[in-house]
Amino acid sequence: MALQREKRRHLVWKIIGFILLAILLALLTIFIVGLIGYEVNMGKVEDTEYLGSRYAPEADKVDGVWTFYVPEEENFRILQITDVHLGGGAFSIGKDENALTAVETLIRRTKPDLVVFTGDMVYPVPPQAGSFNNLREAELLTTLMDKLGVYYAICLGNHDTEPYSFYNRDDMYELYAKQKYCVVDRAPGVDDVNYAINIRDKETGLIRQTLYLMDTHDYVGDQLVNILGNYDGLHENQIEWYAAEVARMNAINAEIKSELNAAAGEEIYDVDAVVPSSLFIHIPLREYKYAIDEYWKNCFRDTENVTFYYGEAGENPCPSDYDDEMFETMQALGSTKWVFCGHDHLNWISLEYKGIRLTYGMSIDYLAYIGIGDEIGQRGATVIELTPDGDLTITPERLDENYPA
Repeated sequence: MALQREKRRHLVWKIIGFILLAILLALLTIFIVGLIGYEVNMGKVEDTEYLGSRYAPEADKVDGVWTFYVPEEENFRILQITDVHLGGGAFSIGKDENALTAVETLIRRTKPDLVVFTGDMVYPVPPQAGSFNNLREAELLTTLMDKLGVYYAICLGNHDTEPYSFYNRDDMYELYAKQKYCVVDRAPGVDDVNYAINIRDKETGLIRQTLYLMDTHDYVGDQLVNILGNYDGLHENQIEWYAAEVARMNAINAEIKSELNAAAGEEIYDVDAVVPSSLFIHIPLREYKYAIDEYWKNCFRDTENVTFYYGEAGENPCPSDYDDEMFETMQALGSTKWVFCGHDHLNWISLEYKGIRLTYGMSIDYLAYIGIGDEIGQRGATVIELTPDGDLTITPERLDENYPA
């Protein structure tokens, strides 16, 4: 009897040993395959032909911010790209190749002066990507942009630094900050990565428009797996920084206008006019949901508060759970009339809500949503044309040009 029990014990331990060995071999295989796939995709990216941008920013910055000077009669073209979702692991090799190809195709087709990535450049979610290494995933994108030679800026999204990924927001900022063509910055004393970019007139030096890029962070609370969708948003010190920057840009333009008026001997420029601006974020403000809900409830017709421009809302908006005062601050200051976000991959709608235009960028994602690789209609980018008077024209750019309108 004792002998039989001993045999059974040995058998159980053998089975446990085989299971542990199988798990170890599976993990090792996933690691090796992921590494090989990453190297293959990196090799393809490194063969990318140079494209370039028309305008180089001031290397030492101007008034503390990255600045592009544009000739008086020329437009400045921005391409918003969002939710690229590079996995960098064994399970995302082909999808990463598709995503990188999509980014390159859209940039070459539209020839932007600046690309703005509005978050979730990477997706370190092991069951889908096969990797925790968000820094390695981001290097695929930074290498592509370096080879293209096109200037770009970034907002960080919730997936760029998952709680369980290897690297945090400080690490990701350091990676982007050392890239030749990335015009990222970080305002001191403000939560995470927030900064401004100025587009200025080459002849007068006036700020044509300021771009504010702000960090909506990731999740509310200590949430290791985002099942409930408790998303963070803009914090109070960020909004205070934004308001101070708007006032500072207005003051800079007012001083230049005063000098130009004095030189001309007449009041050519309105010294008190605010500097137009745009806001780029990842997680949408709650007003995105308010606007879409009001539009839907009115049977897809404009209302007193909502004006429809283009696009579709293919899923319920997942805005911030953080009840901030950003929208009210923008209304009060009168500078920011355009907001661009990502996050909800099937939404590419553009609506004006209470005087501010809210636009979802078309996404790239081949990985995060189950079956989204086949959803060709939502995939693309957003072309933002900044005119000499500081106004914007906004146009969705489908990756598949033959997709029915």
